[in-house]
Amino acid sequence: MRVFGLTGGMGMGKSTSTQLLRQRGAAVVDADDLARQMVQPRQPALLEIQRVFGGDIVGPDGQLRRDELARIVFADAAARQRLEAILHPRIRDQWRAQIATWCNQGVPLAVVVIPLLFETKAEAEFDVTICVACSAATQCQRLLARGWTAGQIARRLAAQWPIERKMAQSDCVVWSEGGLEVLAQQLWRIFPAG
Repeated sequence: MRVFGLTGGMGMGKSTSTQLLRQRGAAVVDADDLARQMVQPRQPALLEIQRVFGGDIVGPDGQLRRDELARIVFADAAARQRLEAILHPRIRDQWRAQIATWCNQGVPLAVVVIPLLFETKAEAEFDVTICVACSAATQCQRLLARGWTAGQIARRLAAQWPIERKMAQSDCVVWSEGGLEVLAQQLWRIFPAG
């Protein structure tokens, strides 16, 4: 089985690339999806986050108050590191377990989507690393369209490697500015049919 690690910045086309790869038949696991599952009510990771960051981080309905957690961790690097120490090992265990399952099932090709692939030093786990990228102007437009403020964008970008560094570290780069068909053509060069 070949295992690909896919990364990129926020709003740069990872989700769209993932949808295209799934349509092509690739087995895909997304670290962000795993993280969302881990912070559901009564999950051990959420309980630990609540213990570390205080009871107000969880609402009366038992749901993580994501905006409040983001406000804390993107304003304080030490707080972000505490959160990452809770989540990142659990996330890595989950996607490794998924890869092992797919390997046992004879799945020929697997993709793990990890926004912080290089930041978490996961690149050695993959046969090929791919970075999905676009210009900073396009990224900003996409994130503003999602309702993010300029301040939120700046704080979150500061918490990740610059996209140029991710591109330089990756085996392949896919540029997501040319529309869906152009994006698909680039992906199919890396992931041929069959």
